[in-house]
Amino acid sequence: MKILVAFKRVIDPDARIKLTADGSAVNTESVEYKANPFCENALEAALQIAEEHDAEVVLVTIGGDDTEQTIRAGLAMGAARAIRVEVEDHDLDSDLAARIFAAVYKEEGDVDLFLLGKQAVDGDNNQVGQLLAEYLDLPQACFASAIELDEDGEEATVTREVDGGLETIAIQLPGIITADLRLNTPRYAKLPDIMKARRKTIDVMDLDDLEIEDTDLKIEVVRLEEPPKRQAGALVESVDELVEKLKNEARVL
Repeated sequence: MKILVAFKRVIDPDARIKLTADGSAVNTESVEYKANPFCENALEAALQIAEEHDAEVVLVTIGGDDTEQTIRAGLAMGAARAIRVEVEDHDLDSDLAARIFAAVYKEEGDVDLFLLGKQAVDGDNNQVGQLLAEYLDLPQACFASAIELDEDGEEATVTREVDGGLETIAIQLPGIITADLRLNTPRYAKLPDIMKARRKTIDVMDLDDLEIEDTDLKIEVVRLEEPPKRQAGALVESVDELVEKLKNEARVL
């Protein structure tokens, strides 16, 4: 069995970010990066499946060579090897990312399962998994909070979180599953595994290798703006005055 896992580097969600002077992008000069939390859940799920079904877990990352530290962190968790596709973040949107993953899937061959985080915490688009399933014409189960494979590894039973509660579905493999945070708690890499990860293979590919010629983006970021600063609160002397301010100033009633 072979499992591919999308593994993305994102700006640390706890970091204070600033925009460039023209508001066209995030100023990345002094920010720290980490693996996307949802991708870590997807990797942990893949590793647990691998322990039960003797599977090879392969990371797939899209980005420049500055993503190697993040990739090595995933390899230290237990992935066997990694594939990095050389495309910078500003040259990507969800659609192109999905087409790249689809091309890697076809290039690898004999893939039984493709696991992704349900979304990346930088863009929060929640689109790539669904687009990937469409491009590969494979069954999908998104927002997984539990995954169980049958003994033969031919069917996955997935519990997914929906607005009305929990829904349990079964999909035939190969298939696409996206991981929610409640799926598991990602393991910490041990020092021996960190050392071993330095020797694991990272294969580098580009769009020409994957025979992707159409690089036109469907989404264009025109401008970024910081959220408005929180204004100071005000004291009111009566309930009537509070209701009046909520109705006429805040316009929430």
